[in-house]
Amino acid sequence: MIANTYQDFRPSLPQLRAFTAIAAHGHFREAAAKLGISQPSLSQALASLEEGLGYQLVERSTRKVMLTAVGQALLPYANDVLTATESFIGQARRFGGTLAGPLTIGVIPTIAPYILPQLWVMLQHEFPDLEPRIMEDRTAHLVDALAAGDIDIALMSPPVANKGLTRIDLYDEEFYLLLPSEHELEGRQDVPTSELRELDLLLLDEGHCLRDQVLEVCRTARAEEQAQNTDTRTASLSTLVYCVAGGLGTTLLPASAIAFEGSRDGVSFARFAAEQRPQRTVSLYYRANFGLDEELARFGEVVRKAWQLALEEGQLEA
Repeated sequence: MIANTYQDFRPSLPQLRAFTAIAAHGHFREAAAKLGISQPSLSQALASLEEGLGYQLVERSTRKVMLTAVGQALLPYANDVLTATESFIGQARRFGGTLAGPLTIGVIPTIAPYILPQLWVMLQHEFPDLEPRIMEDRTAHLVDALAAGDIDIALMSPPVANKGLTRIDLYDEEFYLLLPSEHELEGRQDVPTSELRELDLLLLDEGHCLRDQVLEVCRTARAEEQAQNTDTRTASLSTLVYCVAGGLGTTLLPASAIAFEGSRDGVSFARFAAEQRPQRTVSLYYRANFGLDEELARFGEVVRKAWQLALEEGQLEA
């Protein structure tokens, strides 16, 4: 135990953020990267916190970082303080009435590359005082980051674990069938979903919501077994497209990705029959106590317009 000095000690927010980041990642290097600070600065913040409290919070070793019993007991309170701080900042923003200053936006990987170029330009016009920052990650990680206050808002596709989040649905996006060039289905506008039973369907890795959505389409078409039997899985949609171009199979692609991914050499696409066209919803999520509901609704409308521009680049209709 460190010499006890806690009677006159008040921890700082950077100290608490260092402690909670180390607890979440179990590694100093990863925690420092998460906070955007150097590893020595992170270590100093934790050491200052421990010295002020008079207790060791973390057991350090060359291979693993673990919380002490005291650290485990105090961690929920540190998280509560940081959450309350985010609520305080959210209320201050609400009284200001506008979106301004830093705003950390979480985006899932199957949305980010296809609408962000258009979105940046539109945000500069609609919210000139905004300083947007992007965190691209899978849905589960973004939900946790929202709940912890690490990000402010997120663009994701439901279903999403709630955790006290508010949701604004922005648009419904059709899935297209991506095929190798000169495939017999190329260019068709009336492919029945039952055709999926005859195709080698490629999927993203576990944890991507698009994977789950494609599997749900396959369940409806009674083609789930064929999709789950594939040995090819990738971490990105772009890699999946290259696999299709190489003749390894087919996949489903969100409409906003067609302009970029569908223009690659070696691929073509088709559309499902009108009465069967599968789709996903894209929504804006934020903490219920964040405030600025009207401004965030306006932000969501800008996102929707950016998506429409992405469709126009792919010469598709909303």
